[in-house]
Amino acid sequence: MPLGRFFRFVVQRSSSMAWFMLCVGVLSGLLSAGVLAFINYLLHHPSDHSLLFVLVFISLVAGKILANLGSHILLVRFSQDTILELSLSLCAKIVRAPLLRSERRGTSHILVTLTDDVSWVTWAIQCFPQFLMSAALLLGCGAFLAWLSWSVFLGVLGVTAVSVLGHQWLHSNVRTIIAASREARAALFQRFRALTDGLKELLMHQARRQEFVDGEVREAAALYRKTNLEATRIQALLGAWNQVSLYALLGFLIFLFPSVGFLSPEALTGYIVAMIYMMGPIAEIIGMIPTLERGQVALENIERLGISLDGESHDVQTKELAGPELAITPSVQWTDVMFSYGEEKGEETPFTLGPISLELCPGELVFVIGGNGSGKSTLVKVLSGLYEPLRGDMRLAGTLITNTNREWYREHFSVVFSDFYLFQKLLGQSDAQVHRLAPQYLRLLHLDQKVTVQNRTFSTLDLSQGQRKRLALLTAYLEDRSIYVFDEWAADQDPQYKEIFYKVLLPDLRARGKTVIVITHDDRYFHLGNQVIKLEDGKVVEHVRTDGERIQSHG
Repeated sequence: MPLGRFFRFVVQRSSSMAWFMLCVGVLSGLLSAGVLAFINYLLHHPSDHSLLFVLVFISLVAGKILANLGSHILLVRFSQDTILELSLSLCAKIVRAPLLRSERRGTSHILVTLTDDVSWVTWAIQCFPQFLMSAALLLGCGAFLAWLSWSVFLGVLGVTAVSVLGHQWLHSNVRTIIAASREARAALFQRFRALTDGLKELLMHQARRQEFVDGEVREAAALYRKTNLEATRIQALLGAWNQVSLYALLGFLIFLFPSVGFLSPEALTGYIVAMIYMMGPIAEIIGMIPTLERGQVALENIERLGISLDGESHDVQTKELAGPELAITPSVQWTDVMFSYGEEKGEETPFTLGPISLELCPGELVFVIGGNGSGKSTLVKVLSGLYEPLRGDMRLAGTLITNTNREWYREHFSVVFSDFYLFQKLLGQSDAQVHRLAPQYLRLLHLDQKVTVQNRTFSTLDLSQGQRKRLALLTAYLEDRSIYVFDEWAADQDPQYKEIFYKVLLPDLRARGKTVIVITHDDRYFHLGNQVIKLEDGKVVEHVRTDGERIQSHG
């Protein structure tokens, strides 16, 4: 049930707040029932309207109002703290999870979880205290009705049981439909991302954009609309069924029970007043159930995302890096390293990289070449520690790399990926270092007339792709790590700056003792490097040193 699951969730967030909300909710409900019982007593004892009874009435009403006010004020703070903690916790899991798991989960699902699911959980939490108050009020009214007449109360319970069975029958498909609506929302979100990412391509082709809008977007939006309408229809039927049940119960009380002598006129008045009084809380609970159901589905998605991204619980704070301090640029050694993916997609022939054995030494420039689909980008992700190899040994300065020290291993790499992302701010850099080095790097990269850096923030990112890649290179320079990897970095540079990259920037890094790996097709610069590794279908088909030594060759 949503109530039990959410209570466990709220207790996990803050046990003291959870019990306080429970106590306040129960207190508010009991006070409401007390007000009802007191009014019923006064209606049948008009001669007892003394000052004491007035004070009791005022106390009951004031207690109920204060209980409601206090719970709602604390609830706002608690719900905002919860959404902050949930968002930070999920972001921490995402940035700590293995990249391959995040890629399998999918960007759209992760974004929907971070936005919609977190919001639905927060809204459900906001409903939780009112749900408790209404439930407590109904329990208090039930106790009052039992006190008036046990026999009639048992009859009311029988009618209520029939109503609950009908409610459960209608309710059986609601959660499935809500889950389907959430999946449809993720699909629609994916189309929206395609719209923004592929806007230029859509503008260039009328038939493409027409099919995209009228086909892809319309189909996803229609599915989202259909699932939402279906969920709303069933929830409306549930509301109508509950109202029919309530009025049927009133009909029994008015026409049936008095005729068989089960109820005295005083008890009948109390029952009718109580039932009318209970209609408000019942309507509130019915109105909250859709939000609690959506919140439950969202909570399951959040938990599933956390489990799928990271089997272990992590705090927001980063772990200590597990590995020795290295005073010099370390060497990288691979022994029969293999990586494979595609089995999870049901592919008959999953792509496999390796086995590969190599050694990358300080001060070396290594070129990695190969056609499209040869495995160059996969090699970059395995080499930089983003993908965990299936088998083989990876060592850094003789230290075997495992899951316990993989983050330490990654901290030695600066990588400019082919599909790089450029942050507006130079995150993780000291203000003093950026202030001292950024201007000279901007001049070196011929960007000083276009971009400035203030408070570690670029003045603009509205640049050509080649210029944006230079800013990504500036970020890598500021990191000043031991090993540099450039994945097709020069592909978007003009011939003049491509010459500077190969003949000035790369030799400068090598002269500083850095290990430099360049993924490239520019074969006219291979003589500048120390090693050339050629990939084909994930296998090394040729591995030579530029001094003529052939390390490995196939075919």
